[in-house]
Amino acid sequence: QPLHLPRSRRARDTDRRGARLWQVVFGGAAVLALFALCGLGGAALLANRATDPQVAPSPPAAAAPSPSATERQDIDSRDTDSAPLTVKEVFPGRQVTVGGGADPYEVLKTQSSGSCAVAASGEVADLLATLGCNQVVRASLRSPDGDHLLTAGLFNLTDKATAQRVRDRLRQLLDDREGRFRGLPAGDDTEALTEAPARVGWQVRGHYLAYCLVVRADGEPVKAADPAVREILFDLIETHLTKGVLERRATGGSAGQPTTTPSGSDEDDSDSEND
Repeated sequence: QPLHLPRSRRARDTDRRGARLWQVVFGGAAVLALFALCGLGGAALLANRATDPQVAPSPPAAAAPSPSATERQDIDSRDTDSAPLTVKEVFPGRQVTVGGGADPYEVLKTQSSGSCAVAASGEVADLLATLGCNQVVRASLRSPDGDHLLTAGLFNLTDKATAQRVRDRLRQLLDDREGRFRGLPAGDDTEALTEAPARVGWQVRGHYLAYCLVVRADGEPVKAADPAVREILFDLIETHLTKGVLERRATGGSAGQPTTTPSGSDEDDSDSEND
C-alpha cells in the first residue's frame, strides 16, 4: 500500500494560490474574448452603417410663377395674334393723353372697318388689299392747341414681314402721288382732313402698321419742318399706338410704360406728304 504522508500547511497554501491563478487566467481570457466579440460586432455595425445608401438632399421645388408675372404674346403674325382690334382697345375714351400732365388730344370720331381701302386711295389702297390687310381702326382727333386735325390708326396685316413690305413701299407711292391716306371727316370744321395737304407718318410693330396724318385746321399747307407736327406724329404713332395700344396687346393687357425715344429694329417711323 502506498504510504500517504500528510501534506504540510505550506504545500496546501501553494496549491490554493495556483488554483486561484488559473481562475484569474481563464477569467481574463473570457473577458478578452468578450471584448473581442463586442469589438467585432461593433465593427460590423459600423460597417453596415457605412454602407447604408446616402440620400442626397433633393433640390428645392421650382418656384411657381408669380401671379403678377406678365406673359407676352407674339404679335408678329395673325396666326398667333388672331383677335381683331376693337375701337375700345385703340381709342378707349373721348381723349388721348400722352405723358403725365400733358394736355389731351380730343377724339372727334372713331371707325373700325374690314375694308382697309376706306382709309386709303389709289396705289396705297391697292397695296394694302394685295398684301392681305383685313382691318383698319382709326380716329380723327384735334390737337391740344386746336391748331391741327389728325387721323391716326392701325392697319392689320397678315404678318410682320408683310407689314414691313407695306412700310417700305409707302414712301415711293406717296412721293410719286400714286395714292394717299384718307382723313376721317368728323363733321363741321374738320373739312381740312379730306381737303388740305397733310403730313403723314407710319411705323411697324408686329403685324400692324401704325400711321397718322396731320393737317392744319385752317387748311393751310403743313411745313415739313414744323416741330408741332412732328410732335403730333410722335405722340400718336410712337407713344399712343405703338408703346401704348400694341404694347398692351403684346403683354396680354398689361400697360407698358411709354418711352421718350423711338426704339428697336422692330419699329420704324417715317413721314411724308399726303397731298
